[in-house]
Amino acid sequence: MLHPSTIQLLRFHFSLFLLPVYLFAISQVPTVDFTKAIIIFIILHFLVYPSSNGYNSYMDRDTSPIGGLKNPLQPTRQLYRITIIMDVIAVLTGLLISIYFSVGILLYILASRAYSSRQIRLKRYPVIGFLTVFIFQGALVFYITYIGTNPSTDLYAPILPCIISSCLIAALYPLTQIYQHKEDKDDGVTTISYLVGKRGTFILSMCLFLGATFLMYLFFTQRHEMNIWFRYLLIMLPVVLFFLTWMRKVWISEKEANFKNSLRMNVIATLCTTIFFVTLILFKP
Repeated sequence: MLHPSTIQLLRFHFSLFLLPVYLFAISQVPTVDFTKAIIIFIILHFLVYPSSNGYNSYMDRDTSPIGGLKNPLQPTRQLYRITIIMDVIAVLTGLLISIYFSVGILLYILASRAYSSRQIRLKRYPVIGFLTVFIFQGALVFYITYIGTNPSTDLYAPILPCIISSCLIAALYPLTQIYQHKEDKDDGVTTISYLVGKRGTFILSMCLFLGATFLMYLFFTQRHEMNIWFRYLLIMLPVVLFFLTWMRKVWISEKEANFKNSLRMNVIATLCTTIFFVTLILFKP
């Protein structure tokens, strides 16, 4: 019988915040193997991401709000065992896709463990922790999804979308840390958000989002698809408006840098990017 805290701390719903990278990769594959696409979706969103969430919660033992949870329960040893089982299943199931995909999943899991583990704890280093998320949640996930759903045995994947994926993930990442400065510092963790400050967090996220937008422009102009770039700008408008409104509030009072607003930012950004990437899939030439 699973303990209530085990189910809660796996945070299956939080995995949806990483859905856009998967959808972006699917949208760029010339001919998608939909059977493999479904298997990859299950591996990522029902095994790898929840396991990563659970392992992080087991190591952190948070008592204050964390990503997607306002009142986290305390983990039990069962959670740790479940994460190991999920990881093993993910790597073995990945072999149904290819050995390369399975190795990619293993690399993601190892990076996730190194990020959270008390022995290594990459997250306590602001730049290294940031780069770990930038590379593995963005570019690596795009890459393994792309080669995994592509019937071709070629291991090539377009570089620009990999970097765009990393920029989009990295733009939101500091905003998920902005309300946890004290808790993280008490735990010996110096996040990128703490390093640059609350105002600096918004500036950093803005630069990353603008970088992603510029790379989108380069990517779609190279393919003579400027109409898609304009579609991107239109769909992302609610994200920009909420971001600027929230930033203005934090400039007036840093109390506005709280869990509630951070969650809203995540939901709006995820919803809008998901809609955009779904349109790319539905209206693929």
